[in-house]
Amino acid sequence: MSFTQIASLAAVGLFFGMLVFLEIGRRVGVARLARDPGGLAKGVGTVEGAVFGLLGLIIAFTFSGAASRFEHRRHLVAEEANAIGTAYLRIDLLPGDAQIEVRELFRRYLDSRLESYRDMGDETATKAKLAETAALQGEIWTKALTAATRPEAPTQAALLLLPALNAMIDITTTRAMATRIHPPLVVFLLLAGLSLVGSLLVGYSMSDNAHRSWLHMAAFVILIALVAYVIVDIEFPRLGLIRVDAADQFLVELRNNMR
Repeated sequence: MSFTQIASLAAVGLFFGMLVFLEIGRRVGVARLARDPGGLAKGVGTVEGAVFGLLGLIIAFTFSGAASRFEHRRHLVAEEANAIGTAYLRIDLLPGDAQIEVRELFRRYLDSRLESYRDMGDETATKAKLAETAALQGEIWTKALTAATRPEAPTQAALLLLPALNAMIDITTTRAMATRIHPPLVVFLLLAGLSLVGSLLVGYSMSDNAHRSWLHMAAFVILIALVAYVIVDIEFPRLGLIRVDAADQFLVELRNNMR
């Protein structure tokens, strides 16, 4: 089952769960009014305000964090493109016969990097591509270091090329860590829990109406479920509908310029 299917099922589950809690709250309220026609329990508005204040805070916190991490991941793609491009240009400092082999390794390396993030839903293929990337990094470093320290190489070759290669390699670790940084699971559970409790209280407050207001009930549960889905989808921008794939165009353009 794909990530999109799992996230969609979770959102649908939250949707129906909130509808059920709305109905439970309404029935509790109706039973209360049957016992005491004087009205519902006092202080319900204060409790609702506290619960929905917390719900709004959790939504703002999770959405803001997800959007910030989404932008950071796109920025890291541009950083990697810059790092690879800088290192590729500095190959010119190596002796002529060494440049051909190192440039070909760079082309293979960039192809591997593009493939690594193309289908992260296939965990086995992703791990294989990341292992290939690591192997190419080692090969590029070894070849570049050997060529840069040859007697005929310019003195500044090692000083300029090796730091650029180091930055190119480091950014891969930074990007890998960025894909694993998410809020703790308890935050998402708290969001779902507050949504259900809020539904219960809304249903209770609406129980003094003679008929159910399906429009208000549907609008409430649809909006909360949709927001929860978007938050989760943004948190995993290589798996869901909202993706950072467009940022890979920086790497694609760089690969096209590698002649």
